[in-house]
Amino acid sequence: MRESLGAILLATYLAIAKSELLETVAQWPLLDFALPYDPAYLDQFRPENVVPTGIEIAWRRIFIATPRLRAGVPATLSYIPRDLPLGSSPQLQAYPSWDWHPAGKGDTNCSGLVSVYRIRADRCNRLWVLDSGVQTSIDDFQPVCPPKLLVFDLQTDQLVRRITFQREVLKPNTLLTNLVIDDTSATTCDDVFVYMSDTTGPGLLVFDGETDRSWRVLHASMFPDPDYATYQIGGDTFELFDGVVGLAFSPRLGILYYQPLATDRLFSVPTSALQAGPPPFGEQLPVTLVGRKSSQGMGLAVDPRDDTIIFSPLSETAVAAWQPQTNDQRIIAYSPEQLQFTAEVRWVERDHGNVWTLASRFQKFFKRQVDNREINIRILKIRPEEQAPAPASLYRQIDAHFPRNLYNNTLAL
Repeated sequence: MRESLGAILLATYLAIAKSELLETVAQWPLLDFALPYDPAYLDQFRPENVVPTGIEIAWRRIFIATPRLRAGVPATLSYIPRDLPLGSSPQLQAYPSWDWHPAGKGDTNCSGLVSVYRIRADRCNRLWVLDSGVQTSIDDFQPVCPPKLLVFDLQTDQLVRRITFQREVLKPNTLLTNLVIDDTSATTCDDVFVYMSDTTGPGLLVFDGETDRSWRVLHASMFPDPDYATYQIGGDTFELFDGVVGLAFSPRLGILYYQPLATDRLFSVPTSALQAGPPPFGEQLPVTLVGRKSSQGMGLAVDPRDDTIIFSPLSETAVAAWQPQTNDQRIIAYSPEQLQFTAEVRWVERDHGNVWTLASRFQKFFKRQVDNREINIRILKIRPEEQAPAPASLYRQIDAHFPRNLYNNTLAL
């Protein structure tokens, strides 16, 4: 099934899917920061280079990750209050303080935060921060510090745990960009497994919070596909050869879903296999090819109430959903203006199960063509009662003739 279902389905759905289903929580032409009284931060600040890639919704705050893709990012992790008027353009506050962001003024200190792509809050009201340690990853990829996981108590904003990784699980080009916290069998706040995406390594890293051990797993499906390294959003075309970025987790099914950016495919692997450690020599990780989408995507989530997969195909500027057990398919939201590059799709337990998205005109930032007279960055919310059913979705079912041996030991459902 090589034809693009996205264009056909969207044409039939335009009368139903309306952009006003999206509630604009915050929006910016370019991000602005509440900078400290230190001229070094202002001298280094390049707002046209600051692109958010991750959000986390806490009880009182919205956390925003802005990796150092290029020079000029003051703080790589910030927050805004949740109780701002809708559609506001607030200044970002550095988290937990500016003392953690010396790289924003040109002082690289590996005890601080270097470059964060995503963050996750756990059930103990703590924020897990995955620091890649890589600066200017788009331009010249400078690994200035070893990657690390930092855990902050959101009640006190104090660091409660620092996690480093054994050298043997890292590659010279490792770039850790996403994480999932698996606490399904945890008996304490620290007794968790964390699954992390190595986008350029490529592969997945697994951390056992009880033993402080970490290991790497690899499968052919985690590599980028050169046939899908070119992206089209509106009238813009750009290339990015990225491996696994999108991660989502079904606690009930015990499945981790993942997708390289440069692919139209979605894969899954049992978390039991990840927790068992690297497969013995000659054995393959039990990866399943779940299905194919109408275009590449980054944002990925699971609604744990019924294990619906929520995703955002880039070319279609939409958020869609697929329930694999019932084959229920629908488009949740569609907007060529507001959903140009959806970096995050989140099912938010701390907001009654609303779906949140982080969208930016990343393609404009990437090509150095961003226009600061337009809105280029948005945090959006989709309320469940506003999600109208659609006659079809942007999800591609696997063709019966699709070659099952495309990846070794990878079977289509």
